[in-house]
Amino acid sequence: MIKTRFAPSPTGKPHVGNIRSAIFAFLYAKSKNGEFILRIEDTDRERLVPEAVEYIEKSLKWLGIDWDDEKKVHQSKRLNIYQKYADILLVEGRAYKCFCSKERLTALRESQTKEGKPPGYDSCCRDLVKEDIEKKEKEGQESVIRFKIPESPKEIAWDDVVRGKVSIRTDIQEDFVIMKSDGYPTYNFANVIDDHDMEITNVIRGEEFIPSTPKHISLYMALCWEPPTFSHLPVIIGADKKKLSKRHGDTAIMDYKDNGYLADTMLNFLTLLGWNDGTTQEIFTREELIKKFDLKRVGKSPAVFDIERLNWINGEKIRAMKIPDLTKEVEKFNPEFLQGKESELIERSLTVMQTRMVTLKDFTENADYFFKDIDYSAKTLIFGKSTKESTLKGLKGALKTTDGVNDIDSPDDASRLLKVAVESEGLSNGDVFWPVRVALSGQEKSPSPNEIMWALRKDETLKRIKDAINKVESL
Repeated sequence: MIKTRFAPSPTGKPHVGNIRSAIFAFLYAKSKNGEFILRIEDTDRERLVPEAVEYIEKSLKWLGIDWDDEKKVHQSKRLNIYQKYADILLVEGRAYKCFCSKERLTALRESQTKEGKPPGYDSCCRDLVKEDIEKKEKEGQESVIRFKIPESPKEIAWDDVVRGKVSIRTDIQEDFVIMKSDGYPTYNFANVIDDHDMEITNVIRGEEFIPSTPKHISLYMALCWEPPTFSHLPVIIGADKKKLSKRHGDTAIMDYKDNGYLADTMLNFLTLLGWNDGTTQEIFTREELIKKFDLKRVGKSPAVFDIERLNWINGEKIRAMKIPDLTKEVEKFNPEFLQGKESELIERSLTVMQTRMVTLKDFTENADYFFKDIDYSAKTLIFGKSTKESTLKGLKGALKTTDGVNDIDSPDDASRLLKVAVESEGLSNGDVFWPVRVALSGQEKSPSPNEIMWALRKDETLKRIKDAINKVESL
């Protein structure tokens, strides 16, 4: 069975790159009827942020990325397992205890840098004899456990699903730490042990992990285990082709939820950062992504995070939604905004705003005039070079025609009422449509007045036009 995993370190909120890796691993597993497992790599105790685990899980759940909670792993609860394998490597002579102090290692790196050499450990403790080790331990000297980089092979190669054949020299690599002095494993060591124990078949991660892969493969070889298949995803860059940063959109994934983006949009958009199905299709459902996803369609080139593309996808998904479904999304986004509001007004206002929305925030921040009393300057009611008198005539004409019908059944009905007011009063469209728009929305830029009239219906429309007439008369 195909098994993939997402293995975040709970050192902060997961960002775009982290979540993109989770999405690819999830989609690949589901496309093969396999398992997707969540592993919390919480061995870096200095950088640990306790609330980060909850945030990671909330982010995945929001996107619909589900995992088997019974199989979820916390590395901090597996210390005895890592120690067991470290002891095996020590006994077999494939690892050794290193007593070098932080001060010595710092001085070593500084010296190497001054000499123009690549900084790295100099294998100082590699050949310590048993008596030396016992003496240092009796003196209370702290130690770490380092893995011995084997002298052969001189390079490590693997067939990467995304990159093809990758080969990296090992003769220039340092003996790296696998167990720290506090009894916790390093990332490189715990990563290999867990992937083996969890029977992970496919490791799907960012290309920044390529330099670490020879270390992992060396550990697999030392422990006589078969390594998983590796897929290293392309880096994500901004539209200016530079490293992704906050100004490009590299923020915590839940910030997009807070800004009114749909979960389906983020799943769709992030999947397209490095993958395509070979067609020009850009809008996918969750089910389509699972069905079509193939790691062989992941490119090597950097993926561009284009906020305009994200906005377009979100707008398209909003426009494709049925109004009841869109209502539910708005309610989830801002539970208080529609609380206690009349259902038909909600339905009509969303119908008016749906084609104008890019995010859910566009509705909750720009359409509140449908649901509450509005305030605006009386002078705003007068269109361009029009006059107070023409504006009054226009508003009163609209009041008269609207008052003469039972109700407003459609935006077209409302438009006909306003046109009758224009013709009967001998006015321009601006003398009627403009002041009615402002009277109903309090804004100079809003949906057309006839659409707002239909959403508000007759009684509220008449009330707001009367208020506008009073404002103009007071000028």
